[in-house]
Amino acid sequence: MTTLTTGPLAPLLARLFEEAASASSPVLSSVSGEERRRLLTSKTEYLDLYTSLKDLWLPVSREAGNLLYMLARSRRAQDIVEFGTSFGISTLHLAAALRDNGGGRLITTEFEPSKVARARRHLTEGGLIDLVEMREGDALRTLAADLPETIDLVLLDGAKALYPEILALLEPRLRPGALVIADNADDCPEYLEHVRSPANGYISTPFAGDIELSMRAS
Repeated sequence: MTTLTTGPLAPLLARLFEEAASASSPVLSSVSGEERRRLLTSKTEYLDLYTSLKDLWLPVSREAGNLLYMLARSRRAQDIVEFGTSFGISTLHLAAALRDNGGGRLITTEFEPSKVARARRHLTEGGLIDLVEMREGDALRTLAADLPETIDLVLLDGAKALYPEILALLEPRLRPGALVIADNADDCPEYLEHVRSPANGYISTPFAGDIELSMRAS
């Protein structure tokens, strides 16, 4: 038995995944696929876009959540950084891994205040809030200082166009063997080019269709 598969977390996650599946966004449905992709990959319009989607969950899948937990457990992670909290489903999986690893610190950042408040409630209900430091605001600022000396695992699941910039902030603190998981990384070719180049110190591979899994090799 693990924190992930027992109460209070397991029933909470089951409920949250159901809520996420039934949620919708009138704004998102009114935008064409081409325009949506342009906005999602913009380095200048991402704040306006994600503010308009503040009621949309944008969660990881159940399978991706389990993957995050397993990777953090197998890495015996103690210091984790997450870009893009949303309503906290991925955060709950990562914090559960920290609990079962014996403790640690998860820094997660989200610029939408209503999502921060909701995620904090979920983490409290799941009994994991003591492991999580929530930072509110633009991640280019919130992750620019006060980071752990070394980082074991990173989850990138915010504005896709910012993946290279966020990784650049964290990269000097990645310990050898650190894992970087990027959701929907195909939306940022610049990021993929960086982590897939051996010269940049990573071993990287696409995983589960829409995830790029990278390991800091040096």
